[in-house]
Amino acid sequence: MVICGVELTGNDGVVCFLGLDRGQFSLPESKVRKLSLNRNHTGEDLRQFQSAFANLMAEHCVSRVVIKERMQKGKFAGGAVSFKLEATIQLLSGPDLEVTLVPPATIKSTLAANPLPVPFAETGLKAFQETAFTVAYVGHMVAVG
Repeated sequence: MVICGVELTGNDGVVCFLGLDRGQFSLPESKVRKLSLNRNHTGEDLRQFQSAFANLMAEHCVSRVVIKERMQKGKFAGGAVSFKLEATIQLLSGPDLEVTLVPPATIKSTLAANPLPVPFAETGLKAFQETAFTVAYVGHMVAVG
């Protein structure tokens, strides 16, 4: 099963694909590391973002998208645009693609119980993809456990 971990920041959806087959993790090759929403934030811009995201998921045979949930209030609250992106991705959920949110507390507790099997620096991913990678890993661990 291939899971796409997503971290939403500003106008961008940072993605990381992580496969798990018979207990073995793999990082499928992808030239796309993030998808960006046009700064105008029009309905057409959101549809284009959604279409590009859906095509990317189909291209990588993703069966589950896991998004790091952002706080709605407080010091670490997510911005309005990131909530638009989240809704756009959530609307893709269907029989072939499951979309779920994972709260930071779940990420922390899952990592405590199931530490990453390899240091992030050894994955070959870009530094800005670390959270998306962690979210994808947690998505696998929550699905297994």
